[in-house]
Amino acid sequence: VQLQASGGGLVQAGGSLRLSCAGSGGTFSPYDSAWVRQAPGKERELIAALPWRGDRPWYARSVRGRITISRDKSNYMTWLQMNSLKPEDTAVYYCAMKTDSAPIDRISNYGYWGQGTLVTVSS
Repeated sequence: VQLQASGGGLVQAGGSLRLSCAGSGGTFSPYDSAWVRQAPGKERELIAALPWRGDRPWYARSVRGRITISRDKSNYMTWLQMNSLKPEDTAVYYCAMKTDSAPIDRISNYGYWGQGTLVTVSS
């Protein structure tokens, strides 16, 4: 399974970005999707997750209300819509996936990772 994240870039504070994650390399369903970010000098932070069943997303408190995770199950695409971006959102953003029943809100439960895409928010 390979995950390819894209869509990062430079944006001014208050702006928006939409990140994409394309999955390939096999048939893997059901699967839970997630986005994780790592700011400079900080640990990775799970910010959004979407379970296969129920489609009720989970969001970290730091981004709740400003981001939306979505997915197309049929072609293994996951997106992260980010609005009202702040300089503290500057980070490398990774998409991740898991295929077991472990909780979706723990970063350690995700076994498949994309390579990351850099988001820089200027003030």
